Amino acid sequence: MASSKLAKGWNQSFVDINLSDQDVPVAAASGLKAGINSLYESQAGWSTKGELWNWGLCDQGVAEDIEDLIPGFSRFDTDTFSEQLYMLTVRELPLSYEDYATRQVLEVGSGLGEGLNFLSRAIGPRRMVGVDLSQNAVDRANSSLSRRDTLSFVHGDAENLPFEEGEFDVVINVESSHSYPNLKRFIEEVARVLKPGGYFSHVDFLTDQRLAEFRRIKAESTAFDWLEERDISENVRTAIRRRMVRGSAYRRMYAEKKKRLPFGIRRAAGPGGTWICGADFVGDRGSILHRTSSKLYRRPAPVRDTTFLLTTARKLEISGS
Repeated sequence: MASSKLAKGWNQSFVDINLSDQDVPVAAASGLKAGINSLYESQAGWSTKGELWNWGLCDQGVAEDIEDLIPGFSRFDTDTFSEQLYMLTVRELPLSYEDYATRQVLEVGSGLGEGLNFLSRAIGPRRMVGVDLSQNAVDRANSSLSRRDTLSFVHGDAENLPFEEGEFDVVINVESSHSYPNLKRFIEEVARVLKPGGYFSHVDFLTDQRLAEFRRIKAESTAFDWLEERDISENVRTAIRRRMVRGSAYRRMYAEKKKRLPFGIRRAAGPGGTWICGADFVGDRGSILHRTSSKLYRRPAPVRDTTFLLTTARKLEISGS
């Protein structure tokens, strides 16, 4: 089935990008991006407005901030874990929430736009832009979420961003960079589109190989003052475990969503959608990703030897200073 091929293509590309000790060859990068992108192109057709999917974060302080900014938010239609992961990206920067009213914010890898839409409600930046490789995701986000000059979405590649130099005050990247074959090029592009003194906030899961590469890139970078690197794995695992419990808000939501999913995607998602909410990260060995990785590499799935990392940085006023 076509949907099964989509899931397998994504898995193949994911492990090729994240389990290699070598840089991804340039000639192979376009094929890997196509494998990743094909699933997200399809996702735009079977997702519904209001759904925000990532592994999530469970942090009481972040949850309280959300409730203060949007009273009653946790009462309806969400367990808040996905929103907490987004909130963390802006909370950990040396800016107050009020400061964002004068800032221009870019999200690289914005998907269907729900995360950026949430942040636009919570902190109200002057301008927010999302960029994504999936044209279908961008089209859907613009049709359902865009708001004149304050929130918009554009098609583009994280390794070749379609923006001017120094256009943004803040760049965020949420659980997306594991899909980028050339991590160094992505970091260089973030530096290019940030204003001097602007901030970069990144959260993602990194395999041991990818983490070593990321730290090497950071050490060699002359564009950034790296402010923080913090392991948030346990907060993410707590969110995943709570979602995996029968009767959780996530599993109730998935039960409704499952009716719209193609067969191959339902199969890849696993029982109650647990395989796509990060089950590998908490030790589940049954997922499609685990079995694909074991077959290809004779080793556990990459997310089993992984750190979920928060990293923040400030662009230097003069590169190299």
